[in-house]
Amino acid sequence: MRTHLTALLLFLSVSLWAQGQDIESRYNQIDQAIAESPRYVAQREAKITSARHAFEQTTGRQKYEEAYRLYELYRPFVSDSAIWFIRECITLAEQLGDLSAAVRCRSQLAIRCTNIGMYDEALNILDSIRLPDPIEQNALGMYYEAYNNVYSELSYYTRLEDMQKSYLDKAYHYERLMYEKLPPTYEACLLKREQRAQGERDLKTSMAINNEWLKTVEPGSHPYAMVALYRYIEYKLRGDSVQMMYWLTESVLADIRNAAMDQGSMWELANELMLKGDIERASHYISYTSDCANRFGSRQRNWQIAPLLSQIAKNYKAQSEDTTHQLWVTLAAISILALLLLVALFLVHRRNKQIAMARNALKTSNDELASANSLLATQKDELSQLNSQLSTLNSQLSESNRVKEEYIGRFMSLCAQYIDKLDNYRKMVNKKMKNKELEDLFRMSKSTELKEKELEELYENFDTVFLHLFPNFIDDFNALLQPEMQIHPKENRLTTDIRIFALIRLGFEDSSKIAEFLHYSVNTIYNYRARIKNGALGNREQFETRVKML
Repeated sequence: MRTHLTALLLFLSVSLWAQGQDIESRYNQIDQAIAESPRYVAQREAKITSARHAFEQTTGRQKYEEAYRLYELYRPFVSDSAIWFIRECITLAEQLGDLSAAVRCRSQLAIRCTNIGMYDEALNILDSIRLPDPIEQNALGMYYEAYNNVYSELSYYTRLEDMQKSYLDKAYHYERLMYEKLPPTYEACLLKREQRAQGERDLKTSMAINNEWLKTVEPGSHPYAMVALYRYIEYKLRGDSVQMMYWLTESVLADIRNAAMDQGSMWELANELMLKGDIERASHYISYTSDCANRFGSRQRNWQIAPLLSQIAKNYKAQSEDTTHQLWVTLAAISILALLLLVALFLVHRRNKQIAMARNALKTSNDELASANSLLATQKDELSQLNSQLSTLNSQLSESNRVKEEYIGRFMSLCAQYIDKLDNYRKMVNKKMKNKELEDLFRMSKSTELKEKELEELYENFDTVFLHLFPNFIDDFNALLQPEMQIHPKENRLTTDIRIFALIRLGFEDSSKIAEFLHYSVNTIYNYRARIKNGALGNREQFETRVKML
């Protein structure tokens, strides 16, 4: 049972990691597409230039078809130009006597006005249409589609409940008429059917409609972006975050690569990223889609983008202020640390002087004992033994003094280096704050790389000095252990196990002090000490005492 649970947890961890890598890859594709957007725009402009040339060179029915082609090219690109060419199509259709085509074009003009927020203009255009008799079913269906479109938008944006109900009734009325006149696979029919199924939470039906719609479009095309956007909504309603982000990014990529300036999916993506806390990327994407909306000329899209832009700016400011606060706190902490280092240096220096005085006093005492030994021959053995003990103590004190002098020298060097690093860091932070490079500072403050690098340098210095003072410590230490417990580190470096007992050799017996120096928990240090002592030769309780004598 435990094995199965471990395997399941491992599988879930790998799956989550893979999903994270995949969505990051999708974001990288979007960033690359945005970087290449001038090329996609140039490609569409080249098509427009070619179509304009053909429009100017033709007459009659062909001129109408070229005008309609230019309208289709401009429709997701520049709204004013699209409106100009669809109006040109109306004039040409009337000149040709094709009244059904004129109705289709007027309906398209009304839809364009609705999509950029010109609702009164759209209703005036539709109310001015006089339906010819006979009329093509397709033209009549587009006429009903245009009415449904404007009343649906009015019902969504009005804040008056009675007006909303009136608009909805009219929208449903024209929607039913549209279904009667247009084929089931027509884009507007599929879109309305899917929206209605989603609104009724009939997700099985809405997904079936989306699957049917997906078969009618070419992958990567501009219509494909619309289908992918509604597929994102399908998976969002289901709570499938992986699939929903995949299809949302599919829609975004299709819009960018087709140079579509009227983008709904990029706005959705920026909103999703903001909700997840990725403010920097959300700001980048909403700025891009805002530029596109301005180029397209849609005040409705700008209405949608403005609140999100404001929220992102607010969050970005809050994040920037938090980062600045963290930097000041870090600088204060570093300053306090530098002060503590100076105080520690002073205390160590004073302690060294006391040890020197004690050594001189012991030396004087030893001389006096030697003189007494020559006078008291009967106490020669006792005095000789005492002299030997005092010599040993003096030797130990000399060794202690040598160790401390070595460490003090290295400590003073490190303090000087840290002060230089602190000053350089202060200059770098000051420069970046002056240049308003807060994003770099934020990334630096989040990273633990500096701490890890400094710790590694500290341990390396400690190892170098310790092995310089006790060059045979590793061999002598291993001699106290059973063969299978012996430790053979790399040349001139200590392992964590040996470093702990090296500190014990230097007089650090308290696990909390060792843990503080090595940046481990006290419990971890205790476990290391216990494990090594369990592998000792002889009495394990005397192991640390023997280590201190190495």
